[in-house]
This record gives sequence, C-alpha cells and structure tokens, in this order.
Amino acid sequence: MQDFLAADFRKSKETFMSASGRYLRNLVACMLACVFWVDTASAQSNNAGCTFELVAGTSRQILRCREGLTIIAEDGARFALVDRDRNGSVDAVRLRRKALLLDAPAGRVRGGFAVVTPQAIAAVRGTKWAVDVARGKTSVFVVKGRVAVQRPASNAGVVLGPGEGVDVEAGTGTLTVKRWPAARVSALMARFGQ
Repeated sequence: MQDFLAADFRKSKETFMSASGRYLRNLVACMLACVFWVDTASAQSNNAGCTFELVAGTSRQILRCREGLTIIAEDGARFALVDRDRNGSVDAVRLRRKALLLDAPAGRVRGGFAVVTPQAIAAVRGTKWAVDVARGKTSVFVVKGRVAVQRPASNAGVVLGPGEGVDVEAGTGTLTVKRWPAARVSALMARFGQ
C-alpha cells in the first residue's frame, strides 16, 4: 500500500510540475509580450493623464499625456510611466528595453521630463528626442531642442543639441557627443514611422 501511495504521489507531483511548468512558461511569455499593455493600462487606471492609441497598420503605440507630452513606443518597448511629484501628470519614464520617441513641449512639463534607463538619465525642459536601450547600452538622439544626459551614479554629463547623439554604456568613462550620420538617424526614426 505504501508503494502504491508513493507511486501515486510521484505521478501527481509530475502532473502538477508539468502543468505548473506550462503555466509559468505561458505567464512569462505573456509578461514579456504584454508588459507595454500593463504599463499603459496602469498609467490610464492611475489617472496619470495619458491616453493610449495604436497606430493603424503598424505595431507602434502612442501615448498622449497632459501638458502636451507625446510618447511613441516601438513594438516590444518595455517601460513604465512615472509621476515623481504625484500631481497626476507623467513627468518621467523608466525605459528598460527598445526605443521611445518623445516630444515634450518647452515649459509644459513642470520641472522638466526625464527618461531613466539602466545606463543613463536623459532630462529635458522641451524638445523632441529618442532613447533606445539595447545590448547593455543606452543611445540618446536629439531631433530638436536640448537634452542633458548623464549616468545615474554621476553628476558629470553632456548636453546634446539637434542632430547629436551619445551612446552610454555601464562604467565611468567620459560620454562622447557625436553628430550622428544620416543613415543611423534614418534607421532610428524609421522605427517610429518618422
């Protein structure tokens, strides 16, 4: 009888583990694929002042927020909206993967707007810029206006103007501002339908 119970327990455990494994794989797949939706839904349900729309015929998504802020996210972008001063309006984004194109009109976002990534902080007071996180690097490119970029653990940084970009990797090395070649700019902007 004891051997029968042990065998039955092993079979039940194997069935449970198999079902649990499928459930966990599906859950992880959904989390990876749906994280933008969760972030967007959370932003809307928390009254962060943003509305969400899909760009017809594409996989891009647009968030239009109070104060005239517009964020275009490429498919698969993983980010969270942040209301640092708890006034009901988005004033920062935490970006973990892929790219965002942001347009923050001058003087409309009180205290400025920031995009925080694992490697960099890009802060502005009014501009249009793109931030891309991939392969352990954050790339920031300015379309118009000015963007200050620094590492999270540093006070030293650079200021980018129109047509300029910087690639920020982990570490403490000097950040180098470069005028990006047209091909690189075109490839980045094409990801946003621009």
